[in-house]
Order: sequence, then structure tokens, then C-alpha cells
Amino acid sequence: MNIIEMALYWGFPFLIALTILVFFHELGHFWVARLAKVRVEVFSVGFGSELFGWNDQAGTRWKIGVIPLGGYVKMFGQSDLPSDEDEDEPPLTDEEKAVSFQHKTLAQRTAIVAAGPIANFLLSVVLIAGLMATFGAARPYAGVGEIMPGSAAAEAGFEVGDRIVSIDGEAVEWFSDLVRIVSVQPEILLKIKVRRGDDELVLTATPKRHQQPGAEGKTVEIGLLGVRYDPQQMNYERQTPLMAVWMGMQQTASLTEKTLSFLGQIISGRQGTEGIGGPLRIVQYAGITFQSGIENFILFLAVLSINLGLINLFPIPILDGGHLLFFAVEAIWGRPLGPRAQEYGFRFGLILVLILMVFVTWNDLVQLRIFEFIKELVT
Repeated sequence: MNIIEMALYWGFPFLIALTILVFFHELGHFWVARLAKVRVEVFSVGFGSELFGWNDQAGTRWKIGVIPLGGYVKMFGQSDLPSDEDEDEPPLTDEEKAVSFQHKTLAQRTAIVAAGPIANFLLSVVLIAGLMATFGAARPYAGVGEIMPGSAAAEAGFEVGDRIVSIDGEAVEWFSDLVRIVSVQPEILLKIKVRRGDDELVLTATPKRHQQPGAEGKTVEIGLLGVRYDPQQMNYERQTPLMAVWMGMQQTASLTEKTLSFLGQIISGRQGTEGIGGPLRIVQYAGITFQSGIENFILFLAVLSINLGLINLFPIPILDGGHLLFFAVEAIWGRPLGPRAQEYGFRFGLILVLILMVFVTWNDLVQLRIFEFIKELVT
């Protein structure tokens, strides 16, 4: 694979994903700012010199930057790195104050800043809902996609690709049927009819006893066969628009909860940091999902949009969450932090973000075995 092919395979899907996510994030800021009657001076997709752009009727400059790795919305009266006011600067007129970000109420400024991450969560809902309404919700048949070593299924002779037809004479179609029947019969011998290719055969298996948390904190015992569903044996059911939106909301909430849980496990030391992906792995996954089908790429966009929304809500100065933290302090104290305190906060946030970027990029280099690849090239 030459450089051009690599750029098309990896870089192009990544730039598509990044542009879509950044655009909708900044659109959230832009839309709420307009509602609050703040003058938006620039809406930029990308950084650096302007490739092309135009002005809308409200005077906002919409432009495409030469470096397609982010974007921003510049509002009148907003400064990312506050400093003491220049005494030579003339005071704002009443007309300028009316459209200045800094002269809006605390609630309005909070809404404008929070709108970016919220837009990312809403985008995830829309993307997943679109998948549910067009491609359909995936429902796995009772197929065997993976067999756990030492499990009841392994001991019984199950093979990947088997399709379970019945258990003790009870018809089984969906993987959920399999879970329902097996889970209530730990340590009970079961006769399981499976279809393997063109043949049908009966296997006997005894689900192993497993304890797991139940309702109200009680421990319950269930039976486990030790198989995972087969992604190659799926049925896709298209949903109505209302159901699709509901499922989009559910899946977005579930993915958000799982992401926060994963981060909590890393912070508590119960999970290693090797699962944290940086820009290189995002590029990799963008290319893989793009090549594997539009539905996989859209789902990848939804997951990445959730992550972008969550990251921006972290209470780190320079991120949206840092601005919201300053606004919370302002709400408690009854006045904003001084310019010098905010400046130090933003400098600290910038340093912290740079450290995190170096860490996740190093993590990518290690996990993707880039160093080993380079070593093989030069030896």
C-alpha cells in the first residue's frame, strides 16, 4: 500500500468523521449564541489560512481553514485567554454590549457553552435513530459466534457457526431465547439440537453455575453455556420513526454510561490504560469502519460524537467544561473570577490537554506496535 492509498484508506474517512463532528459541535454553540442575540463573527471548520468562505446576512464569516483538524466559533466579546483590559481600548457602546458574549446573563453564557457538547449527544441520537429506521435494529439469531475456553459449550463439542434450533424440545430462534432457557437451569443436563451446515445433531451440555448481582443487591445464580452470539447470524428489523428515536436515546445513554464506567475503572486502577485510544487509533477505526460499510461508519461516528461531547465536558480550563466550571464559581460567589485567575486556569488547562495528547498518542504508538514496525524497516 503506497502513501496515496494509505491516505485514502485511513486519512480520508478520518477527515470526514472529524469534519462532521466538529461542525455539529460548533453549530450547537453557534445556534444558541444566535438565539441569545450574540454576534457570531466567525464560524470556521479547520484552522489556519482561509481556503474559501462567505458572509451570511448577520455578518458571520463562514470559512474553511487549510488545516482540517478542528474548528471554532468566534463570538464578539469572548476571549479564550482573558487578560487585564487595555486601558487604551474604548468602552463598548450600548449596541455592542447588546451583542457581546461577556455581557449576556450567566444562564445565557452557560447555555451557549454547554450547547456544543449537547449537540454531540443529539447527533449521536440522530445517527443511531437513522440506522434503526433505515438499516434496522440488529437482533441476533441463536448462532454460536464464540466459545469460551473450558465452558459447558466447549466440553459439549459446540463449534463456531452452529445454529441452535431447540433446547429440550423447546424451539429456539433468537439468542435471547437461548439465554432465557439456559440461565434458569444451572447444573442441569440439557439436550440441545443444533444445525451445522446441512446437518442437524443433538449435543448434551450442562450449563455451569455462575453467580452475579441481582435486584436489590442480592446475588443470584444463573446457568451459563459459555457462548457469544454470531455477528454473521443476525436479523435486522426496521423501526418506526418514534421507536427509532427512542432507541437512539437509549443507545446514546447506554454508550455514555459505559464510557464513564470505563473511565471510572481506569481512575480507580481496576482497568489498564491500554484501552484508551488517541488520534492514531481513531484514524485506524475510521478507516476500518468506512471500508466495512456505511452502517458501521455511522455507528462509529455516533460513538465518537459521544466521546467528543464527554471530553469537552471535563472540568479542564480551555475545554467547554472548564468554562462551565468558571460559570459555576461565578454563580456561587456572585461574581466572575478575576482575569488573572482565569488566565492561569487556561494556561494550566492547555498544559494538561497537551500532556494528555502526548500520553494517548504514545499509547497508540505502543498498542499499534509502531516502534516495532520502524525497527523492522531499519534492520
